[in-house]
Amino acid sequence: MFKDLDPLLHSQLRLAVISILVSVKEAEFTYLKEETNATAGNLSVQLQKLKDAEYIEIEKKFSNNYPQTLCKITPIGTKAFANYVKAIKQYIK
Repeated sequence: MFKDLDPLLHSQLRLAVISILVSVKEAEFTYLKEETNATAGNLSVQLQKLKDAEYIEIEKKFSNNYPQTLCKITPIGTKAFANYVKAIKQYIK
């Protein structure tokens, strides 16, 4: 029987963000924007959705007088990603 796919991760942009964050300690907003080819506005909205679900943490600070937004995956996000990948593998079989 097929498992339901996590609707939060089933979005292409949110899945791309989580896929990146799973392989790095943290990532800057600009890096995520470049890697996903997303607009700043769309990326901001999708990051907020991931944050609201506690899949990621967002830290805003200043670096050399410039605003910097850092994103990190949480243990909840790591588990959700692992479950999503496991569910997708069932569909592929």
